[in-house]
Amino acid sequence: MPTAEQPVALITGASRGIGAATARELARQGYALVLAARSARALEEVAAELTAAGASVLPVPTDMLSQPELQRLADVALGRYGRVDALVLNAGIGGTGVVARMPARAAADTIGTNLLAPIELTRLLLPQMLDRRSGAIVLIGSVAGRVSAPTSVVYSASKFGLRGFAEGLRREVAHRGVDVTLISPGFIRTALTADIRLPMPGPELVARAVARALTHPRREVFVPRYYRLAAWFAEALPALTDAILRRTRRR
Repeated sequence: MPTAEQPVALITGASRGIGAATARELARQGYALVLAARSARALEEVAAELTAAGASVLPVPTDMLSQPELQRLADVALGRYGRVDALVLNAGIGGTGVVARMPARAAADTIGTNLLAPIELTRLLLPQMLDRRSGAIVLIGSVAGRVSAPTSVVYSASKFGLRGFAEGLRREVAHRGVDVTLISPGFIRTALTADIRLPMPGPELVARAVARALTHPRREVFVPRYYRLAAWFAEALPALTDAILRRTRRR
């Protein structure tokens, strides 16, 4: 059990990439951790690594598309630690390809994992934060939640939705002791970007942004920071953005 001073963080999608990097970063900062992911073996490996380093870690294999498993995750976390101080909603899946050719369940699975699961986990864990008037929620969005590109239409839709949820939630809980931050990464070196041949930073950069957001919350944090310019460009010059993306796709 954590001490009264030790914060507890629940991280989804914690078996690899940004989630695993965030788990390592928060473990270094003294958090007790509840780690959730669909891949049980990879999740156990991350948990074993952090436990060996002295962290208090509870791995909970979870299918983000299953409401009963999300309920179980919340129940197990609260049963073990008594509270969740920081909720890091990172689990997500990538693009579904061209809309006319995507598989029948692709859109439902993408929206379910990237948007509905974060909403449901927030519903389950927000009340105990509000009761204590203390807590932080960090949602891992994407620059694709600002700039929707061909072949990533449904993924972008899920991240646009997540941005709307984060914005409304922040206003809903304002002045009630719970902070809400949206982290919007651009291209980051993870399994989702394995096929993209561009120089890009590793997930540790996002993990550090998450850690900062837990103590210094902001509305939205772009990682790396220069992606803020891409978001501004798409909003200020939509016709030019359309032309650039059409040309990029043809190439």
